[in-house]
Amino acid sequence: MRTLHTSWLGLALLAGLAGCQQQSAPAPKAAALVYPQAHTDNQVDDYFGTKVAAPYRWMEQDSPALAQWVSEEKALTEQYLEQIPVRNALEKRITTLWNYEKFSAPFKRGESVFYFRNNGLQSQSVLYVQNGEQAPARVLLDPNKLSADGTVALSGIAVSRDGKVLAYGTSQSGSDWQQWHFLDVATGKKLPDTLDWIKFSSASWDKSGKGVFYARYDEPKGDRALSGINYNQKLYYHRLGTPQSQDQLIYQRPDHKDWGFGAEVSNDGRYLLLSVSKGTDSRNRFFYKDLKTGTKMVELIPELEASYNFIGNDGPRFYFETNYQAPRGKVIKIDIRHPAKRRWQTLIPQGPDTLSSVSIFNNQLVVQSMKDALSQLTVYKLDGTYQYTVKLPGKGTVSGLTGKRRQRDAYFTFSSYIQAPSVYRLDLANQQLEIYRQPQLAFDSSDFVSEQVFYHSKDGTRIPMMISYKKGLKRNGANPTLLYAYGGFNISIMPRFSPANIAWMEHGGIYAVPNLRGGGEYGEAWHKAGMKDKKQNVFDDYFAAAQYLIDQGYTRPDRLGAYGRSNGGLLMGAALTQRPDLFGAVLPAVGVLDMLRFQKFTIGWAWTSEYGSSDNKADFPYLYAYSPLHNLHKRAYPATMVMTADHDDRVVPYHSFKFAATLQADQTGPAPVLLRVEHKAGHGAGKPTAMKIREAADIFAFLLKNLGQAQ
Repeated sequence: MRTLHTSWLGLALLAGLAGCQQQSAPAPKAAALVYPQAHTDNQVDDYFGTKVAAPYRWMEQDSPALAQWVSEEKALTEQYLEQIPVRNALEKRITTLWNYEKFSAPFKRGESVFYFRNNGLQSQSVLYVQNGEQAPARVLLDPNKLSADGTVALSGIAVSRDGKVLAYGTSQSGSDWQQWHFLDVATGKKLPDTLDWIKFSSASWDKSGKGVFYARYDEPKGDRALSGINYNQKLYYHRLGTPQSQDQLIYQRPDHKDWGFGAEVSNDGRYLLLSVSKGTDSRNRFFYKDLKTGTKMVELIPELEASYNFIGNDGPRFYFETNYQAPRGKVIKIDIRHPAKRRWQTLIPQGPDTLSSVSIFNNQLVVQSMKDALSQLTVYKLDGTYQYTVKLPGKGTVSGLTGKRRQRDAYFTFSSYIQAPSVYRLDLANQQLEIYRQPQLAFDSSDFVSEQVFYHSKDGTRIPMMISYKKGLKRNGANPTLLYAYGGFNISIMPRFSPANIAWMEHGGIYAVPNLRGGGEYGEAWHKAGMKDKKQNVFDDYFAAAQYLIDQGYTRPDRLGAYGRSNGGLLMGAALTQRPDLFGAVLPAVGVLDMLRFQKFTIGWAWTSEYGSSDNKADFPYLYAYSPLHNLHKRAYPATMVMTADHDDRVVPYHSFKFAATLQADQTGPAPVLLRVEHKAGHGAGKPTAMKIREAADIFAFLLKNLGQAQ
């Protein structure tokens, strides 16, 4: 479920924020909120003899009644937020912090160099091209011109090998659905080709540059595009200059409707490479097709037993990064003429750290790995001989690594929780690293601290956590603290810079991020320890992180806020239902909150490999035991703002609607329970900058008010 600076604007703004923290007299008691009325019905489901009430089932279908309820909830939330004085000051400060020039790492196709740039507050980053490394840059594609309000976003790009044609995907209002288009790089003119009904797919050019391979679904029936279930992805080839209706069907598996296809063409142009996934299972099969001989698809790795990530090839010798019999990853070579496993050759064996990705640049293996959820970069010869470890500029995250097989320079961005992304050039031949582009910021990163600590979970498991704050902070137990986490789908949560978090820390806040089980930080064993019937481990890891922050004097329960998105939203639901005593405020965002019916909508079925399914008798008991929606009851809950978006077709908003309605009905305490619904937005990707800034300001304003820091 699985996807981005000086001091304050002025003394007046600083004084205004400080004044909000230092009220000399208590504010008048706010009037109790009156929640919109949501009717209930008598729906009861039977799960293997267990009767489960579903009074808000009607919220799973669009209707005038639902539209009216959502409209009233949105009005209530906006009224509540606009009365928090610190909200506007936060939005101004976050805007100032956000307003710096941002660059991606450059990449080369043919003789042209491509990169993204954002001048600071543009809704979407702009794609630039240089006709040679020393040539002036020009705008190739400005996504900000795709729509007036910035809600049509660029969702992916693929440049042909000769650098002459750009394929690019767009999505509307944050939907996972993509439409792909084509652009002549030399003239900047849009070509007539359009590809529709694409989801969870990139485009991969053939060697000739005359067409692309891509995967798509059949067109949804009726009005179910945003909620209908997605099965039977198919792989096609589109030849430029022809209508999509004439695209060649390359591969489909109607006998396996839950298979998905990720296609790419090998660097030598000879092989079509197919990574075959099953839902969100981190394992995959691997097939290939010889494009020179035209033979049919070959099932090189037909078993779903491990992950196999193609690195590159020397003719019929394929290089892979895999966790087959190596939970933390290793690098192997397979000669496809002799594919038996006993003939596989290990080049880089499993080590103490977890592999993230492997690339071939300058005819060397460049290995990105994690040591306690922090990036490492190591270089090997193609035969696996160790050469050197790159000295990185701090404890943080390497991302966007780009380069070419026979190009000596590689580029990447490096960032941390307090360091904005800078672009670095790595000279692989001379083992030299230098800054390529560095942003000018509206704050001084040396004024902040980002430290790693370790704590123990309920069962004794050692968990790392990054804690970031402004220097001079006192551990007096009174600091407003935001505990963000995810814990699932083999996704590693590594340091990531956010301008909004700097504003939070400037305001005296602590930002803490633990690396829970369920993620990929320590390999597949770490992932498995937090999935299916082991999901409670994730929740326990999170609660232990909260307890650590309290025990070490960073904060206390009434000053501790909880925030997570998507699978992290599920975690927030568990925080509310299992340990409401630990938190002063909780924000479940685009969360999976109904664990009995998530598989009924869009791509939700794909998560059953991670969660299990209530359709299975063996899985139902543990899902029912922790499903946030089904574990609410009459009691006092901490302040809660449930967050969703009207075009989220990954975790459909019905989860949040049902959860918010139930929580409002069950709340017996004085703390608010709000539903924040973003308009013309989806699961998170592609949001325009102004929308991101307003969301961050709303989150921090809600937290500060309900953690006793702003009235």
